[in-house]
Amino acid sequence: MSQTHAISRNPSTGEEIARYPFQDGAALETSLQAVQAGFQTWRDASLARRVEALRSMAGALRDNAEVLARTSCAEMGMPISQARAEVAKCAALCDWYAEHGPAMLAEETTQVEHDRARVAYLPLGPVLAVMPWNFPFWQVMRGAVPIILGGNSYLLKHAPNVMGSATLLTRIWRESGLPAGVFELINVTPELVSRSIADPRIAAVAVTGSVGAGAAIAAQAGAALKKCVLELGGSDPFIVLADADLDEAVKAAVIGRFQNNGQICIAAKRIILEAPIAEAFTQRFVATVSALKIGDPQDDNTYLGPMARADLRDELDGQVRATLEEGASLLLGGHPLEGPGNYYAPTVLGNVQPGMTSFRQEIFGPVASLIVARDAEHAIELANDSEFGLGGSLWSGDVDNAMKLARRIVSGAVFINGYAASDPRVPIGGVKKSGYGRELSHFGLREFLNVQTVWRDRR
Repeated sequence: MSQTHAISRNPSTGEEIARYPFQDGAALETSLQAVQAGFQTWRDASLARRVEALRSMAGALRDNAEVLARTSCAEMGMPISQARAEVAKCAALCDWYAEHGPAMLAEETTQVEHDRARVAYLPLGPVLAVMPWNFPFWQVMRGAVPIILGGNSYLLKHAPNVMGSATLLTRIWRESGLPAGVFELINVTPELVSRSIADPRIAAVAVTGSVGAGAAIAAQAGAALKKCVLELGGSDPFIVLADADLDEAVKAAVIGRFQNNGQICIAAKRIILEAPIAEAFTQRFVATVSALKIGDPQDDNTYLGPMARADLRDELDGQVRATLEEGASLLLGGHPLEGPGNYYAPTVLGNVQPGMTSFRQEIFGPVASLIVARDAEHAIELANDSEFGLGGSLWSGDVDNAMKLARRIVSGAVFINGYAASDPRVPIGGVKKSGYGRELSHFGLREFLNVQTVWRDRR
C-alpha cells in the first residue's frame, strides 16, 4: 500500500509530530495555476518592489527566528544554536541580495559595429525546486531569494520529514507581503513531481539532494528541454599538510565534519593527513571529538543531536561496518547509541584506504575517515580519487603554495585554512557527480534568467 501522508517525526524520541496528506492531481493543478499567475504578475513588478519584498522577508525571518529554529530542531534534529544561526543566515541572504542584486540585474550595453547592443536579464517563469531536509530553510532560501528577485515564481517540493518547517516558511513569505503565487508549496508523490517537471508552465528545475534523485530529475528535465541546476552529494577532502597549524586544523576539522550532526553535503568527510603530522593530528582530533556533548538538540549546550531519520542511521552504521570489515581501524564510536531517538556515536575511522566504503561513498552522519598521504602530491591524488567534486579544504603554513595546489583539486570550491561554508558573495556548486550549475552570487542569480541580447538597429 502506497504512503498517503508525509510524516514529521521527532528524531530525538521517534514520536510522530504531524502528518501532512499528499496532494492529488487536482491540488497540483491548482498550485501550477497559482505559480503561473504569480509569475505573470511578478515579472512585471518593478525591481524596487522585488527588493522591498526581500527586505520585508529579512525582517519577518528575524521576527520569527525562534519558532523557525525550534521547528527545524524538532523535525530533523539540528542543535538549536545551529538552527538559530541558519535562520539568521537566511535573513542576511535576503539583505545581501536586496543591496547587491539590482546591480547584477542591470542591463549591459556594448558597441557592435556602428551601433550598440544591450544584454538584459529577464525572468524565465515558474521554477520547481526539489529540496532536502538537512537545512530546511537555508537550502530553500539560497535558491528562492535570487529566483524571486529575478522576477520568477517559485514552487517548492520539500522533503516529507520537514513539512512543518516548509509550511511555516511558506506562511512567513506570504505574510511578509509577497504576492499570491510567487512562492508556493506542494506536498506530492514522486509521480506528481514528474508531472510537474513535464508541465509546460514549469520553466526550470532546481534540485538539492542525492545523486540518484538528481540524476532522475535531471533526466526528466532534459526530456522536457528545461534548464536544471543540481547540487548533489559530496565527499569533500580536508587536506592537512605537514606545515599546517595543527591546533587550528583540528578545530576546523571537528566543526567541518560534525556540524549539523555530520549531515552536510559540503563538509569535511575524507580527512587526508600528510604522513609527518598524521599521528599528532589523529590524537588531538580523537580527543576533541570524544569531548563533544551529545544530547537533546533543544538544549543550548548540545553540539551533537540525533540523525534525522532512523533509516539514515541504519545506512550509516552499515557503511561504518563495511569500512571496518575492509580493513579500517575504529578509533572512536562506531555504533548507534542505546535509548530512544536516532543517535549515533561520533565516530572516527583510521587507516582508511582508497576503495573502502567510507572513501568511495558519501558519508552523511557523524563519522570521520582519516587517510594518510605520503606527501602533498599524494594528498592531491587522494583528494581527486572520488566521483564527487563539491568542496574541499587545504591546510598549510605556506598559503601561496596552497593556492597553487588548490587549483589542482577537482571541486567547485576549495577553502584554504578554513572549513567549507556557503556565502552569498561567492558561488556554490559542484562538478562530477556533485552536480552542475551554481547557486549564490551573480552566478546563481543569473542561472534562471533569460540572458537576452537586443540589437538596437542593424540597418
